[in-house]
Amino acid sequence: MILEATKAGADAAMEKEFNPWLAAEARFNEAATLLGLDDGLRKVLKTPAMEVTVHIPVQLDDGRLEVFTGYRVQHSIARGPAKGGIRFAPDVTLDEVRALSSWMTWKCAVVNIPFGGGKGGVICDPSVLSQGELERITRRYTADLMDIIGPERDVPAPDMNTNEQTMAWIMDTYSMHKRTTVTAVVTGKPLNLGGSRGRVEATGRGCLFVTLQALRKFHMEPTETKVVVQGFGNVGGKAAILMHKAGMKIISVIEWDGALYNPNGIDPIALQKHRQETGSILEFPGAEEVDKHEAMFLECDVLVPAAKENVIHSKNAAKLNAKIVCEGANGPTTAEADKILEEKGIFVIPDILANAGGVTVSYFEWVQDRMGYFWNEQLVNGRLEEIMVNSFKDVVEYGERHKVHNRAAAYMLALDRVAFAIKLRGIYA
Repeated sequence: MILEATKAGADAAMEKEFNPWLAAEARFNEAATLLGLDDGLRKVLKTPAMEVTVHIPVQLDDGRLEVFTGYRVQHSIARGPAKGGIRFAPDVTLDEVRALSSWMTWKCAVVNIPFGGGKGGVICDPSVLSQGELERITRRYTADLMDIIGPERDVPAPDMNTNEQTMAWIMDTYSMHKRTTVTAVVTGKPLNLGGSRGRVEATGRGCLFVTLQALRKFHMEPTETKVVVQGFGNVGGKAAILMHKAGMKIISVIEWDGALYNPNGIDPIALQKHRQETGSILEFPGAEEVDKHEAMFLECDVLVPAAKENVIHSKNAAKLNAKIVCEGANGPTTAEADKILEEKGIFVIPDILANAGGVTVSYFEWVQDRMGYFWNEQLVNGRLEEIMVNSFKDVVEYGERHKVHNRAAAYMLALDRVAFAIKLRGIYA
């Protein structure tokens, strides 16, 4: 009985540690306390501005009617329209969407672009749905949110299991209701419908830019830098290729179906081609297969967790052998693990800075749509680099000035900027 009670207590503690809303709240509270924010302002900053739940009736291909549940949370509109992706997944929860929307608020504030934070999700399993069923879900979800989204209110984007086709459906549905083509209602669209060049690689490229800044800070040469990448999707895959092109050695790639290791470096371009041909990173001739649960703890200079949340936690953080952690994913490190990484002296580039390249180029897309003039990729990448480099310097200097670790510094800087906007605007009553 005692063992069962102990196990139940440990399970409850881990469940609490992994709760995204509680994790976001813990980071918020730490930053708010360090800033000395009063209780009233804390409440305003912490509380989502709007939460909407919709129930989406859809006729499936076989004639059955099914009802799907969708959410849209606008955490803040103090600095501009809400901005954030829409994910389709069977395990979407309102807590998760709340947390992600707050992270978007802080992320936009860290890189100082004029957006607030939003997020959306639909509880469904895209792997068992046809393209037609996904389109019907997307269009009805969009129609149900017509009153709260728009170029000057809330601008969605792709997220987990959604893509540029999903955004095209949203843009078309919104435009049909408005009786005019409104390209700026979403970002992450196809180029032919008002998308931006450089958007697909933007998050991975942003990871490259801040990693290069961290290497410069520690006087490390890219050509002597060993990198472990967890997740070989849009973020991790693009980051690995760009880091490889910058001269870094990608010594390990970790995916859901296994992990690869080569101390002399893996060619991520060849690996990407191999996976496109075989459907897996395994049996790649350029590396040996290793335990996917242990590869993250290989000795390296840079670890890029770019898969999912909570992969670095209180039970495994002490095993990390990286000098720098560049968080390509949202929330890959729990609040409890932050303390362990700080004690180990690991330099963390927090998610709200490291993966902000995506939302930054989304901002560029929104600007281009609104002005009706589109930039070439060189201009997009140059402006992205400028923002990511300046934001990295802002966070590091803020942390050194206030004697706090980078995540606390990023949150403090973000909260400070949003709080300043609220104070300037005042409270409407």
